[in-house]
Amino acid sequence: MKKSVFLIAFLVLFSSAGAQTNIPADSGAFLLHKFEQQIGKETYVVHKYKDAIHYTIDFKFVDRGSPVPLKAELKVNPVGDPLELTIKGSTSRFSKVDDKVTIRGKEVSVRVNDSSYTQKVQPLSFPVAGYSPGTVQQALIQYWRKHGEPVNIHTLPFGAVQIKKGGTDQLSFNGKPITLERFTISGLVWGNELIWTDSKGNLVCLITNDAEGDKLEMTREPYETLLPELISKAAVYGMRLFAEATAKTGAADEVIAITGGTLLDVVTGTSIPDAIVLISNGTITKIGKKGLVAVPAGAKVISAKGKTILPGLWDMHSHFEQAEWGPAYLAAGVTTVRDCGNEFGYINAIKNAIDSGKGVGPNILKAGIIDGKGTRALGIIQADTKEEAIKAVDRYKENGFAQIKIYSSAKPAIVKAICVEAHRLGLTVTGHIPEGMTLQQGVDSGMNMVNHMQYVYAIMKKNSDRSVNFDDPQSVAAIDFIKQRNVVIDPTIGVYELAFRNVKDDITQLEPAFYSLPTPLQTLFKNMGSEPESAAKFKIMYESMQQAVKKLYDVGVPVVAGTDMGFPGYSLDRELELYVAAGLTPAQALKTATIIPATVMKIDKQYGSVEAGKRADLIIIDGDPIKDIRDIRKVSLVIKDGIIYDPIKLHQMVGFKN
Repeated sequence: MKKSVFLIAFLVLFSSAGAQTNIPADSGAFLLHKFEQQIGKETYVVHKYKDAIHYTIDFKFVDRGSPVPLKAELKVNPVGDPLELTIKGSTSRFSKVDDKVTIRGKEVSVRVNDSSYTQKVQPLSFPVAGYSPGTVQQALIQYWRKHGEPVNIHTLPFGAVQIKKGGTDQLSFNGKPITLERFTISGLVWGNELIWTDSKGNLVCLITNDAEGDKLEMTREPYETLLPELISKAAVYGMRLFAEATAKTGAADEVIAITGGTLLDVVTGTSIPDAIVLISNGTITKIGKKGLVAVPAGAKVISAKGKTILPGLWDMHSHFEQAEWGPAYLAAGVTTVRDCGNEFGYINAIKNAIDSGKGVGPNILKAGIIDGKGTRALGIIQADTKEEAIKAVDRYKENGFAQIKIYSSAKPAIVKAICVEAHRLGLTVTGHIPEGMTLQQGVDSGMNMVNHMQYVYAIMKKNSDRSVNFDDPQSVAAIDFIKQRNVVIDPTIGVYELAFRNVKDDITQLEPAFYSLPTPLQTLFKNMGSEPESAAKFKIMYESMQQAVKKLYDVGVPVVAGTDMGFPGYSLDRELELYVAAGLTPAQALKTATIIPATVMKIDKQYGSVEAGKRADLIIIDGDPIKDIRDIRKVSLVIKDGIIYDPIKLHQMVGFKN
């Protein structure tokens, strides 16, 4: 009895001292998704005190077997003005954060990793460490609304965001209509995040990009069934922003004449100096030397004097994760991409928007991803039985996919079932070599193409230092097998260069235009790579993979240039530079990004070279990439489907600095 009286007295005293009030704690949870697959959860608990509101946040997902945990605490005053943000943990499989921001009056103390400093607080400032956690973004929007919806909010420790109302969406939820408010946030990640809130301002869904550039969705737990519809809407809304802007950027003239440039024939490797290329209604009608081809009266004339005319480039390993990739690709001269695995509804909506003129971007060839079930599985389209495999392949075929992509957790027996059904329907099969299989086994099961040089490297004879002994019978046999079976190889050498680079080295050695990238992309890539000791260990392995590009090309293996993302658009330039560094001539490297991919995808009658009768996808280079492959970066004009684009304006649309 005395103990109970004492306890009650203590609680009364504690409360009267101004600590916790009798307002109960609140909580919420967001389900985290990648490729529509739920991979984790963010939970938050709100404690309301007399002088502050505390959000305690636990964020964690598991991406292909790798845990990505993050903990944060946000403190705001009773009207939502920020006081402190502490955040520590991982933001992707390859990146970490350890920040603390404390606001005291007109000053803010900032700690970012081991660096600490104090500075004045600008008006309208809010602490945000990136795309995660979603709870902080919810508080950010609430702060923005309470302060009159200003044009800019300064973010701490650095940067600024712009929040805009996008309208409302009417959806059906549990058999009843529901209205959600839609917003875009730009400046926090590259491009625009899309956010939906309920009538009380609570975050319902956030579609963003994680710290390795992959699309990631956060959905408030009760609303998960709305996610597929919101993903498709995100694609449409994101594309619409650029379609409106390109009403001034792109132009479609009935007849276009390009004159005075040197036209490269990528098929033969020869050039036509002082060439004329005529385009009508999106098709190349005539090519030839000046004096042999007449320029029609009234044609829009584009002078290419002193420049090189090339077919539009191909990126054979794209992941079109957000609408911003469209203008970024075109600005770099990439007019066709193979999307090697994406969310089903999202990539369909993106491609439909571009094809219908309601979006801006390259031609997209869709490769539908199929994985097996397991702890490292990717996406929601998984198959562990023959029946599941057939159903998945048929669904992709019915929705206009050009290929099937096999992923790493697919079971060996199911690989064959996937390939048999794909081939029956006229589709080819590309992808990873699944765990427990060799490249030879994957090809024997029916795979036509292989993504990533690591799978070729794996079947070759290695020396003790991890370099490949290309003269060893095992290596010779491996290359001969690939050649004899006509396997298409997509090396993605640039991905390995980026992953294995020494983070202490100057990143402009990889990407000369690095500081023209939007600030969020600079932040994303600057610390990507390996510590010096690990970089030194991987260097020899990387060099062997690079050498293998030439070994394969020289014996006639179809090599196609692909990036697996990287620096948007620019990574294809780097891929070609690395092929030349491996020993290919610039003309050979250019073939891997033009006529070879068009041929292996069986659309070389329409694409891949500048020839009469083909689609008008071409670029004008301010230089000569045959003499110096680095000139491929100097894109001065892009024509895709007969529409003219200014690369400077395209880059400006997605935040690049020219």
